[in-house]
Amino acid sequence: MWAYVEPVHAVTYLHPRARAAYEAVGLRGYWRGYFAGRSAPLGATEAAPVIAAFFNFAPPMVTRALPAVWRLATPQETLRARLTGAVQALAELTYELPESHLAEAADLLERAASAAQTAGRVLGAANAALPLGEYPLARLWQAATTLREHRGDGHVAALVAAGLDPVETLAWRVALDGLPAQYLLGRGWTEEQWQAARERLVRRGWLTADGAPTEHGRAEFQSVEDNTDRAAAHPWRTLGPEHSDRLRELLEPIVRSGHALVPEGSVVGLPALPG
Repeated sequence: MWAYVEPVHAVTYLHPRARAAYEAVGLRGYWRGYFAGRSAPLGATEAAPVIAAFFNFAPPMVTRALPAVWRLATPQETLRARLTGAVQALAELTYELPESHLAEAADLLERAASAAQTAGRVLGAANAALPLGEYPLARLWQAATTLREHRGDGHVAALVAAGLDPVETLAWRVALDGLPAQYLLGRGWTEEQWQAARERLVRRGWLTADGAPTEHGRAEFQSVEDNTDRAAAHPWRTLGPEHSDRLRELLEPIVRSGHALVPEGSVVGLPALPG
């Protein structure tokens, strides 16, 4: 289900309409919009809670954006901008779909999101507390975002329990998925920090001396992914298999359009659709 929810949420990072909406309220530059938009449900927070909750960004990168962004746009203005941009983006992706299709998808996604257990999940809880949208695309995006952040909070907990720090996690993904180093360096970590993290992963038996993933590392990280999935399962158990299957059907054309937004070489990845 994550593979179907993540691309709906991700239009806020990938679509030019979303970027334009942030710029319209004074949040010029990609990272200002990102940090303000994603943290706005928490209010006008300082950098420290965001460093902790977002997990994989180097602290200096976050402190360059926060709390300075709140002098450009309030959290309330930012929330309006992010929803406006996301709805405009989804409108472009779904213009051929009938209103009934979008309304049914929004209804099912909201039912799943309403079942999300948010204790211990700061970003999931903050998004779940926002008002529901009035129109299908607003409802669809907000529900997808709540579920996405709910899952992300659980993933961070699984990483912490596995003893992985942020830069080690990114260095592992670079090695495992063959991602460009910019995936890690673009989040503010230095080359020296990356190399030190790789060395720690070698000592722990996750990487070989030349930086290739070991079978031990793959097995250990699979347990992190399995724990993440288990922690994210309650909304889908509540929705049930029949309604979950129907939701996948409804989301598939939207998700395929969302995948087409990812530019070649982008450090923003989307999970592959099953099958």
